[in-house]
Amino acid sequence: MAQHPALKLLPTPGQTVGPFYGYALPFERGGELVNQAHPAAVRLHGTVYDGQGEVIPDALLEIWQADEHGQVIAREGSLVRDGYTFTGWGRVPVDNAGQYNFTTVNPGPTEPGKAPFIMLTIFARGLLNRLFTRIYLPEDTAALANDPLLASLPDERRQTLIATREDDGALRFDVHLQGALETVFLSYPRAS
Repeated sequence: MAQHPALKLLPTPGQTVGPFYGYALPFERGGELVNQAHPAAVRLHGTVYDGQGEVIPDALLEIWQADEHGQVIAREGSLVRDGYTFTGWGRVPVDNAGQYNFTTVNPGPTEPGKAPFIMLTIFARGLLNRLFTRIYLPEDTAALANDPLLASLPDERRQTLIATREDDGALRFDVHLQGALETVFLSYPRAS
């Protein structure tokens, strides 16, 4: 079919990233970066909220992180879930109440004095592109104070990137996609 020479085709907007996760994306034990019996195992959990403070029941979250010694794992086989191999990567869908759970380790700093963090990627209904953020551990206040990203933010915004340590040692990190409590999201030039 010939196109009229005066017609100029325009790019269409990106396709929403969800909620189409039921096939292939979630996988067995995707949130188990280490077995619960691992001596350094820690639970990372939270809830994903929309701009009105309502839970999002169909988001998908991925984490990437260093191990407890600050080593970034760079080998094939990130889907390995054998109970003892730490791959540094996990993926889970939220439940119907918007809650997620990972079993992982506290990441160590990748350089001396650097604040350890976990990278978090969020896929959810209505998003044209995935969102990126960081989850910082709350304990090393000196490293947090010296982190360039955190230092660039006002205090109330900075707090949206720092997890809460619970009495049982678990890390709680809630994600707010919009609104007064909106989590700080990051932009990476080559991540489209």
